[in-house]
Amino acid sequence: MSPLTGVPSTGVPPVTVGAVFSRLLTPKWVLLHLVVAALFVATFFLGYWQLSKAEAGGGAVNWSYALQWPLYGFMGLGFYVKMCLDEVRRDPDEDEPGSDLVLYQRPRIDTTGDPELAAYNAHLAELNERALRQRAEHGR
Repeated sequence: MSPLTGVPSTGVPPVTVGAVFSRLLTPKWVLLHLVVAALFVATFFLGYWQLSKAEAGGGAVNWSYALQWPLYGFMGLGFYVKMCLDEVRRDPDEDEPGSDLVLYQRPRIDTTGDPELAAYNAHLAELNERALRQRAEHGR
């Protein structure tokens, strides 16, 4: 339970200023910040453009897009803020997400039908087994 708010804590580590500066101000993240800001502003220009077309005699589609473009901007901004918070709360000692190859099942060899296809599938299975053995030998 948080002493300040009285709300039960969720086990998520608190966001510190140091974590924000060290993770969200790298060149990659600064470029992302600039792109998101430009796209956010662009949605309002697109909304204004649709509004001017609607006021000039456009139909219901122009009116709906005039409302939708700013909504898209706020939705994108919300998703980006969530992505930034996930990055700040991520454990810095764990590997980068998506860097491991995960095999959930061994490929099955199709031996029915075409003999050339069966031979090719057997060759692919052998290559896969070789790659798995090399990966196991190198401890990855």
